[in-house]
Amino acid sequence: MGARLVLILGGTAEATELARALADRPGWRTVTSLAGRTSTPGKVAGELRQGGFGGIAGLTAWLAAERPAAVVDATHPFARQMPSHAAEACAALGIPRLRLLRPSWRRDAEDRWVEVADATEAVRILPSFGKTALLTTGHEAVQLFLQLHQRMRLVLRSIEPIPDLPLGVVHVQARPPFTLEAESALLARYGVDVLVSKASGGAAGHAKILAARARGIPVVLLARPPQPDGPTATDPSGALPWLCGLA
Repeated sequence: MGARLVLILGGTAEATELARALADRPGWRTVTSLAGRTSTPGKVAGELRQGGFGGIAGLTAWLAAERPAAVVDATHPFARQMPSHAAEACAALGIPRLRLLRPSWRRDAEDRWVEVADATEAVRILPSFGKTALLTTGHEAVQLFLQLHQRMRLVLRSIEPIPDLPLGVVHVQARPPFTLEAESALLARYGVDVLVSKASGGAAGHAKILAARARGIPVVLLARPPQPDGPTATDPSGALPWLCGLA
């Protein structure tokens, strides 16, 4: 019997860790799929494919051709399209699917969080919380926040370049993880008095939350999108028993 194939829908530290864990176990073969939004992805154990599948039809065709033993959706907690596509395609083909979804950060008594449903709500309330905002929400919502560039100072941080920013908008290009010291220095350097973040969870981005807490800065926190029904693990160690329990 050949090695059992697992398709890992990746782009997160958890996906990379799971691929590495399975590489160390005999009888498993992994293909980690990345959407291709990051130009220089980190090293991944096992096989790697980059670029989308071409929508749900393309994903379904790939699954039908390759017939993996399971699909582990380890995409970002704020991924919207791929989790629903994976759920639908796996259900149609009878392929077991697991959502590997890290938990959100836990709120401390000293945190000044303002939890909002989405970026539109964040844009609406943001000027009431400060004069200089550090935005760590990724590319998708940038144009929404740029509506505010004449009302407050915006500091955008992203992994990839953001072209054609208005005059006065600061762009910090950097890749996580970040240390508490570096995050504290960044907030101080630009005089940040409000932070905007997704409720992503995970260790790589937690330092900014801790730095804001230490400086008494409010955090406008975007809620996660709803997830498809189905089995879920919160970390790779929880995913392994599920995979090993498959018939």
